[in-house]
Order: sequence, then C-alpha cells, then structure tokens
Amino acid sequence: MGLEQETEMTREETDALLSRHETGVLSLASDDDPYAIPISYGYDADERQFYMRLVSTPDSKKREFLSGSPTVRLVVYEEAGRTYRSVVVSGVLDPIARDEITPEHVEQYGDAKRPLFEIWGDARKDLDIQLYVLRPETISGRRIELDRDQ
Repeated sequence: MGLEQETEMTREETDALLSRHETGVLSLASDDDPYAIPISYGYDADERQFYMRLVSTPDSKKREFLSGSPTVRLVVYEEAGRTYRSVVVSGVLDPIARDEITPEHVEQYGDAKRPLFEIWGDARKDLDIQLYVLRPETISGRRIELDRDQ
C-alpha cells in the first residue's frame, strides 16, 4: 500500500474547483447542536463570494439555524482517479432582503443552479425562499494524491 501525498491548493486551484461545481455541504451550529445540509450555490471567483437560495418550511430545523447571520462552513469536494480535492470555506451567511436585490445579485443568483435538493411536500405558499450571500473569512483547499501502487 502506497503513501498519500497531501498538498495545499493555491488560490487559483481552489477558485477553479469552486467554479466548476455547483453543490456542497453547508454546516451550521447552534451551541453544541450541529446541522449540515446539501446545497446548490453560485460562485463569483472575482469577489470570492457564494450566492445561495435556501428554502425552508415554517417549523423546519433549517429555518431555526438560519436565523440572523450565522457563521457557517461550506465543504465542496471531488475525486478524480487517484486525486482527491476538497475546499473548506468559513464565513458569515447574510440574508439578502428582497428590496435590497441589485442587478448584480440577479446575475449571480442566475448562476446558482436551481437547488438540486428541493423536494417539498408542503404547499408553495408555506415555503420561505431566502437569498443569501456567503462572504468567506477563510478558504482553504487540500489535494491528496494517492501513490500509484494503490
């Protein structure tokens, strides 16, 4: 069994990975209670910001965890052959009020694919659809190359 070689990804490599994917896992926490959900996002590599449209029901756990401007982590990863890459983003998730939406926001949310994980049994009128922007405090990426003998 060969050894793995782990290296830190450059800014260009992390931006490339984040730009070619549209889904990840968003993790939130309240005290000692963690909550993680699969999400779809749009990524602006120039501004290094993420745009998300999150949907919740009135009494959902998601809505509870999204109240205010929570500190979050977003994980995006891929595996190709013997190479595994992951990017972890930490920052604050800010809601964008409908009356504050700019043409630039519309363009960015247009790049965010329709959430692939939206399956709702509730009536549409009971759903809260909120736009968010994630302005990262940190973005770090790792690449692991497996030894060819594995």
